Amino acid sequence: MLKERKISLQGQDHQLSHTDKQIAILEDLEQVSFADRLEGLGKSSFKPTGIDIFQVNLGKMCNQVCKHCHVDAGPDRKEIMTRETMQQCLDALDQSDISTIDLTGGAPEMNPDFRWFVEELSNRGKHIIVRCNLTIILANKKYNDLPEFFKKHKVEVVSSLPHFSARRTDAQRGEGVFEKSIAALKMLNTVGYGLADSPLKLNLVYNPSGAFLPADQAGLEAEFKRKLKDGYDITFNELYAITNLPISRFLDYLVASENYEDYMQKLIDAFNPAAVDGVMCRNTISIGWDGYLFDCDFNQMLDLKLNHGAPNHIKDFNVDLLTQREIILNNHCYGCTAGAGSSCGGVTT
Repeated sequence: MLKERKISLQGQDHQLSHTDKQIAILEDLEQVSFADRLEGLGKSSFKPTGIDIFQVNLGKMCNQVCKHCHVDAGPDRKEIMTRETMQQCLDALDQSDISTIDLTGGAPEMNPDFRWFVEELSNRGKHIIVRCNLTIILANKKYNDLPEFFKKHKVEVVSSLPHFSARRTDAQRGEGVFEKSIAALKMLNTVGYGLADSPLKLNLVYNPSGAFLPADQAGLEAEFKRKLKDGYDITFNELYAITNLPISRFLDYLVASENYEDYMQKLIDAFNPAAVDGVMCRNTISIGWDGYLFDCDFNQMLDLKLNHGAPNHIKDFNVDLLTQREIILNNHCYGCTAGAGSSCGGVTT
């Protein structure tokens, strides 16, 4: 059994805390590269369809240290978006018609200016998504009112819950996480989230706990709804099944458990051309905690900043140039196009 970590890869000064080491592993591929695979489909030029979603990473600080985390987040990570950079994000939004703002981390709620930022976005009439790990709501008294705060600003809550059993959830996310997650879900239900007749959306995220692809999303959703309702009287709206990409902590798990080659082969064998056009980089721009721009959250964690003439920092935001950019590809992209496809909103086909 792999030893459970209490701190991030960066905190251990692990070799895979360095993105160049991760990229070297990803590029050492005997099979056809992802970029060449797309070229074989006549997609030598891969560009966005537009920018519909503004995904902002508010920092890598988190109250959990999950084994599959592609952010390498944890309590020891101190990278936090400043209010100045948040203001630059607001300035960029003010010059565009982007309506959906997706706030992520780490635990985005741990950013000291999180509530100010949400209020500013709400005042602008934006649709706000917060990716909440659930346990943050119970981590400290100052977070206990988050369900009411989310409700006030009509925030859509997307919550991580690896499984409807304590054993499998705690194995991936840490001891006691399941019990706290159930308590937090009940708090969200109490204020109206996830109820059939409520406009307050509560969606769950499922990630596989090992070196395999997620099962059918619709089937998983039905099973999660039945188990959570019968066992805990909890309801939610949708479940997103997201494939674990071979980067950061999940890459470390794959290498340490000698599953990396087999997992990459699974992704390559499951490549689905129909999933290509629905990948998140086609309609999303990802903003790092320091304001740098990326095609997606995964490229952000590999430090693959925008190039090809597009501005790479939020202070230079330009919708027209960003829409014309070439999307940066690498072999981790096989994860988003395997099977039914995978994005921050679940399957893409």
